[in-house]
Amino acid sequence: MAVKLCRIDDRLIHGQVVTTWLNVANIEQVIIVNEAVAKDKIQSKVLEMSIPSNIKLHIFSPEKFLRITKQAPISRNTMLLFTNPFDVETLIQGGFKIEHLNVGGMRGNDQRKQYTKAVFLTDDEKTAFEQLITQGVDVEIQMVPSDPKEKMSEVLAK
Repeated sequence: MAVKLCRIDDRLIHGQVVTTWLNVANIEQVIIVNEAVAKDKIQSKVLEMSIPSNIKLHIFSPEKFLRITKQAPISRNTMLLFTNPFDVETLIQGGFKIEHLNVGGMRGNDQRKQYTKAVFLTDDEKTAFEQLITQGVDVEIQMVPSDPKEKMSEVLAK
């Protein structure tokens, strides 16, 4: 499998992704996995304009991603990009193997509690991360490659 990086970042494609993560992992394509983004044609167009022209971009719902990858496994160096841990859980429950998950930013709102400078979670998101960790997924928080990594399990235990 050619998935080089699985990342949660609710901003999806932005400067940190384009200038650092794509280069560090030698990414040839980005696949955004999220139902709402897949249905939002305007957001999809903005994302297409935001990514470098040499990088392919696909946007799928979790269910469509699972169908497609069962028929045609990923062969290009790929970044899977998510907005939340629930879509990651859906892929794992559907049989897609994810061993490592990088968490960038999950912005704050009225329902979220702050865990790190850039990671705010609802109780349900916290539970989803705990379940991913229990299932053997190595979840680390790291905004950019030059930042130190923080284990999500240690952050949640504080």
